[in-house]
Amino acid sequence: MKKIFIIYILFLIGTSIYAQQEPQYTQYMYNPTVINPAYAGSKGYTSIYGLYRTQWVGLDGAPKTANISMNKPIEGSKLGYGVSVLSDKIGVSDETQIAVDLTYNLFLQNDSRLAFGLKASGSFLNVDYTRLNQYNMGEQVLQNNITNQFSPNIGIGLYYYNKKSYLGASVPMLLDTEKYDHDNKAQVNQRYHIYLMGGRVYDLSYNLKFKPAFVSKIVSGAPLQFDLSTNFMFNEKFIIGAAYRWSASVSMLAGFQLRENLFIGYGYDTETTRLSNFNSGSHEIFLQFDLFKNHSKLETPRFF
Repeated sequence: MKKIFIIYILFLIGTSIYAQQEPQYTQYMYNPTVINPAYAGSKGYTSIYGLYRTQWVGLDGAPKTANISMNKPIEGSKLGYGVSVLSDKIGVSDETQIAVDLTYNLFLQNDSRLAFGLKASGSFLNVDYTRLNQYNMGEQVLQNNITNQFSPNIGIGLYYYNKKSYLGASVPMLLDTEKYDHDNKAQVNQRYHIYLMGGRVYDLSYNLKFKPAFVSKIVSGAPLQFDLSTNFMFNEKFIIGAAYRWSASVSMLAGFQLRENLFIGYGYDTETTRLSNFNSGSHEIFLQFDLFKNHSKLETPRFF
């Protein structure tokens, strides 16, 4: 555990570790706006989403992520928009991001659409070095905390979709930024991440649907991350599935349609790397609440 915790400290004081600079999600397929702004408004009605994720339970300084968001189309136009607030804690750092998404849709043949998305965001970083166990009290790098350090950013995305499938590409934060404390000379370089995502729904029978999906993340200085998931929906009420993160973890997924407009989901990850020796897995839970202007629009619960 001490070795892993040292890694977190080095990350915070400037070592070039880029593997997880942006929050990681297992159930990305239910709220893609976190990684692709072009998704906003694609459901055709207002959708409110809240998520909490605690990663690597039992490991000191492990990431904890909370997210709440809303997205909807603008009636009578080809536009949609969304807003979100994200809190991401890792080690002694606490970062809050506020983002606004705007989309423009092109209507294509066969009831398909191609959406262009733009994300504008700002994050506030706090680092409290006093929460560390300092063995050398004279270390200058640990003397001054970082308080509400502001970093603006912009992102872009493409999202092609119809009733049965979707495919997207995005860069949620285009700008490479340097987060540092002038006095401590501590620095972390924030690199932009490229996301590719896709999925398709298959009707296996009148009450059983199957949806494979994937997301891939590419960032300079880190190995390619590839997530593959499979989900089954029974009677348009209950969802169960599994996911695999390449060379990192396996996950079990479950969801239930509590009411016509209220859905709850849960995911559990277990590591396939040596990191599993230091934690008992990751938990992720979310609630999705949909508001319908016209209930007849909802022929079946959205699978993405």
